[in-house]
Amino acid sequence: MCGMTNARTVTLIGKPGCHLCDDARTVVEEVAAAAGAVVRERDITQDEELYRLYWEQIPVVLVDGEQHTFWRVDPDRLRRALTA
Repeated sequence: MCGMTNARTVTLIGKPGCHLCDDARTVVEEVAAAAGAVVRERDITQDEELYRLYWEQIPVVLVDGEQHTFWRVDPDRLRRALTA
């Protein structure tokens, strides 16, 4: 049980039909799985606040609630963030 409390969370913020979001999802899922992180997805078309904050930047990746990157996800950089 105690291992679960240390699980990192990666949140992918995007929208349907976004090819960069699809590319980011592939990287996020692969890197998060290897690091034992939880992946969550949020859709800016379903959340006015997320839309207001991120509409020009999607896809946006958060690590533990903090913005990590946007547009393109560097797998090595994400891996380092999750293992830090």
